[in-house]
Amino acid sequence: MKKHIHLSVLLIVFLIVSCKQETKDVKEVVVEEKASETSTQPNKKKPLSPHTSTMAMIGDAHIHIDYSSPGVRDRIIFGGLVGYDQVWQAGAHMATWIETNKDLIINGETIPKGKYGFFTIPSKGDWTVMINKNWEQHGKDEYDEKNDVIRFKVTPTISEEITEHLKYEVTKKNETEGTISLAWEKVKIEFPFVVKN
Repeated sequence: MKKHIHLSVLLIVFLIVSCKQETKDVKEVVVEEKASETSTQPNKKKPLSPHTSTMAMIGDAHIHIDYSSPGVRDRIIFGGLVGYDQVWQAGAHMATWIETNKDLIINGETIPKGKYGFFTIPSKGDWTVMINKNWEQHGKDEYDEKNDVIRFKVTPTISEEITEHLKYEVTKKNETEGTISLAWEKVKIEFPFVVKN
């Protein structure tokens, strides 16, 4: 009889201990699952060069510029990050593009309605602006001067204030005229256009 009691007590103790161990194992698994859930959540950091756009209506003309906007982040931009006298896609990542639903006159030449790549050649003096048929390309990888619809010079203005993120603006002057500008770091370029009737 005593043997049976001993065995029963031992069996009960064994069951209690193993149940506690199982509960502990289950808790550990749950904790591990929660930890892996939090580690797989996407990192919600802001992009360094956010994709953005600007647009305006000038009379019946809808002008849209699409670009990625890098920051200065305490760097030397022109003559540093962006080399002088070299083609630049005038933004980050994909080439900046401009789209118009009306023909425009820029620097005395007609730009037919459509979508175009926007490139520049920054310089210590005048910059060169190029509007190119190949609008869909990474950076300037496929830039070819033969595809330029127009190429002209523009004199930059230098400011003491820093424009932290690259910024384009389409500004309306009246129902048929406007300006397009690019500003980044201490440099700004701007040129006028006319909507062709």
